[in-house]
Amino acid sequence: MTESEKLSGRRVAILATDGFEQSELTEPKRLLEVAGAHVDVIAPGGATQIKGWDKKNWGDPVNVDVALKDARPENYDALVLPGGVMNPDKLRLEPDAIAFIVRFGESGKPIAAICHGPWTLIDAGLVKGRKLTSWPSLRKDLENAGAQWENSEVVRDGQLITSRKPQDIPAFSGAVMAALEEVGGA
Repeated sequence: MTESEKLSGRRVAILATDGFEQSELTEPKRLLEVAGAHVDVIAPGGATQIKGWDKKNWGDPVNVDVALKDARPENYDALVLPGGVMNPDKLRLEPDAIAFIVRFGESGKPIAAICHGPWTLIDAGLVKGRKLTSWPSLRKDLENAGAQWENSEVVRDGQLITSRKPQDIPAFSGAVMAALEEVGGA
């Protein structure tokens, strides 16, 4: 089996909105697609594109494949939650976004969050008693919600996969791919 066939038949949802950290959406998406996965970018509202944040300025737009109102967790094998400060902060205020994450949590399928992405896991009630990592400024938020925080490149606790920052993307994406290899197709 070639690298491009490794995840053939697997479907991944990336839930994001304006203000996502550019590299934390585009690079895992690229790596998953190179491995053969089908990846849909899902966003709330009727936008056909969402705009990234690239270090200190607005980044490039990314096409939205599925509106959140039309997305169904049962159609996907994994969920990726990119960071950026604005993106998860906005998603936390979207009841449908939190409900989508909750349904993924109930499914037992992999949920991967990087940087500030774990903020949404708090609102979805998925962090209590779990080991996680994140951007360092989220440590107290996660601990106050009952998580055990550790400063590691990638942390996997059951279905949850978390990483700290853009430099962790190779390890983060590798952990997502490994989890996808363990599950059957949607």
